[in-house]
Amino acid sequence: MPPRKRPRPNSTAMKMVGEQVATGRVAKGMTQRALAAEVVVDIETLASIEQGRRVLMPDVAARMDRVLGLPGLLTVAAHRMPEVDMIPAWAEEYMEREAEALALSWYDSLVVPGLLQTESYAREVFRCRVPFMGDEKIEINTARRVRRQEMLHRPVPPTLSFVVWVGALRDRLGGEDVRREQLLHLRTCAARPAISLQVLPLGITAHAGLDGPFTLLETPEHQHLAYSETQRGSILVRDPNEVSILTQKYAMLRSQALNLAETKGLLDRLLGEA
Repeated sequence: MPPRKRPRPNSTAMKMVGEQVATGRVAKGMTQRALAAEVVVDIETLASIEQGRRVLMPDVAARMDRVLGLPGLLTVAAHRMPEVDMIPAWAEEYMEREAEALALSWYDSLVVPGLLQTESYAREVFRCRVPFMGDEKIEINTARRVRRQEMLHRPVPPTLSFVVWVGALRDRLGGEDVRREQLLHLRTCAARPAISLQVLPLGITAHAGLDGPFTLLETPEHQHLAYSETQRGSILVRDPNEVSILTQKYAMLRSQALNLAETKGLLDRLLGEA
């Protein structure tokens, strides 16, 4: 089934909100560059918002309200923007940032990281969602996840680092055939020069990832961001202090995980058992 194109928010609403941002900025006597610096976004992002080509995210709207001295007007507008096919605005921006990232570091504990999932494994991950989302939506989400992996095949791929808890490799989502295919794909990825794959083993005496999975990325503008998902939501982290904390956690996780050669050996053993 061909992937269905994801619907965009209502363009009229986006343009109206963009005009409100531009009007507030001009009334404050600020240039786009000055406002972008104050609210910590790229000037290109701000320009796209004002032109109605990009969704105004609630966290950015709140910062704009503070800088421009508006009584929450942009925040209200951002929260009332139409949904984007159940993908929140901050997740939408993360996916855009992910696609152009210079470097990305990803820790996951329950499943194989999305960028390393085979199509069959990804389909089974979505099939496990509760409540059941239906076959059509499963196929749409699977196709979307596979498309995200195009970044791995750029002429100059990003620098990628993954730490995965071994439990995610021992689970048998979808059965033995799906698991074996996924393990083979991970072994192939582990041999690629731009990918660093490490497995966090059982039995360690310290664990820096107990608060759950997260991702770190560096944008082409050398901005450092983090992204985290929970059972019922997700968050894009911009605050440098918070990103720094997660960066320290990731460094600790890498030191606690098997090294690259040990990880390849573990994958070979798991494949021998599969």
